[in-house]
Amino acid sequence: MTSALHLSLRGIKVLLIEKNEYPKHKVCGEYISNEVLPYLNSLGFNPMEFGAKQIKRLTLSTVHGRKVDAELPLGGFGLSRYCLDWELAKRCQLAGTEILYDTVSEIHFVENQFKIETQANKQIAAEYVIGCFGKRSNLDVKMKRNFIQHPSSYLAVKAHYKGDFPDDLVGLHNFKGGYCGLSKVENNRLNVCYITNYKSFKRLKSIDDFQKNVLQKNEHLRSVFSRSEMLFDKPLSISQISFDNKNPIENHIIMCGDSAGMIHPLAGNGMSMAIRSAQMASLLLLEYFNDRILSRNDLETKYARRWKKEFSVRLTAGRWISKCFQLGWFSELLMLFFQKKPSLLRLIIRKTHGKPMKI
Repeated sequence: MTSALHLSLRGIKVLLIEKNEYPKHKVCGEYISNEVLPYLNSLGFNPMEFGAKQIKRLTLSTVHGRKVDAELPLGGFGLSRYCLDWELAKRCQLAGTEILYDTVSEIHFVENQFKIETQANKQIAAEYVIGCFGKRSNLDVKMKRNFIQHPSSYLAVKAHYKGDFPDDLVGLHNFKGGYCGLSKVENNRLNVCYITNYKSFKRLKSIDDFQKNVLQKNEHLRSVFSRSEMLFDKPLSISQISFDNKNPIENHIIMCGDSAGMIHPLAGNGMSMAIRSAQMASLLLLEYFNDRILSRNDLETKYARRWKKEFSVRLTAGRWISKCFQLGWFSELLMLFFQKKPSLLRLIIRKTHGKPMKI
């Protein structure tokens, strides 16, 4: 939607295909780095107008509860996907974006043009396609993307809670087999989102059992759950999450967000990466439509290079961070270093975040 809004505001005809109607909740950490604020503001969207919480501090804990607190070098904000997506969708339509609620079933690139088919039997032609279909979709399977051939051993769970939690804090708490993120969003709701591997989860009968018997062995998570009341009828969940490498261009489709590459959530920055990649794609497409990029091949090459330059270090850092905090005694030792050298933790945070986006 960020890319659709950007391009529509510049006079480009855009069709946005979405399988579910807005507004809707999605499994997401709902923390967004402030690096994207200048760009969002330039598109006429200010998250603070909708009650976004300004987040300035981080608390990080190991499986056994040893923790360290730090100031976030750039900070971020908390806003639910229910609100963010809905408000962006409304702005897209005002800017001229057409939104089609349907599911893409087939997409082919023929004679320098895309032919798109939907489940409702619509036939659509487009010069360019931006793929923003998330972590894993039926289109990934049909395109036989490399990552789809490998087992995906992670699942994620999310719900909103009513409870006492600081507005300006994001909590990242590890447990055996995964980690849980906590932060406030609009309307004073606490977003609780955690990711775990199947090996840890399948030992228990239900999400509730898993939270009581695994997550709450971390004393900080136990404290939050004991003082909070879930506001959803039941938690949302997604499965088959993959952190394997992906290509930012696939079958001539420009991939954005998790479709191009997924940073481990412990690094806490997937949302801003998605928005930043949308800006990259939009700016290059505008250069192409204004004849400053002369061929599809040049555009695809430029996007792939910029994407890798911007995000490769973040993705690598995210993988190493997640591994380190699941190494038992090593994670405890690492936390001792962070407690004595908070500047080291701030340096690692900078490695998973970018600088404020240029307009």
